[in-house]
Amino acid sequence: MPFAYWCVLIAALMPYALVAYAKSSSRNNYNPRDSAEKLEGPKRRAYAAHQNGFEVFPFFAAAVIASSQLGGSISTINTLAGLFILCRITYAACYIANIATPRSLVWFAGLLATIAIFVLPAFK
Repeated sequence: MPFAYWCVLIAALMPYALVAYAKSSSRNNYNPRDSAEKLEGPKRRAYAAHQNGFEVFPFFAAAVIASSQLGGSISTINTLAGLFILCRITYAACYIANIATPRSLVWFAGLLATIAIFVLPAFK
């Protein structure tokens, strides 16, 4: 299985790791979504990064699958998928640490990596 497919799995699981951290001190398991509204500071930002992870995942997953099925260079797809994962890790770390401009830059780099994966077969 190509490395890029493992990156899809990692990207799918990352939001769950972020929300586990965000809600690690919550005692309310009866209404877990209500407890998110009460989060503050780094945990609130981790929750926001968790939500963003679900927002960017479909495009990334579709890009990897489509590009690999349509004959994109698997080594290039692998490289770009790895770059996407590095961007997502950096994005989450910047979000939690409240570092806004670098966070936005790595978010944009991840978007560019995903676009590159998606359009790769058009340039073969």
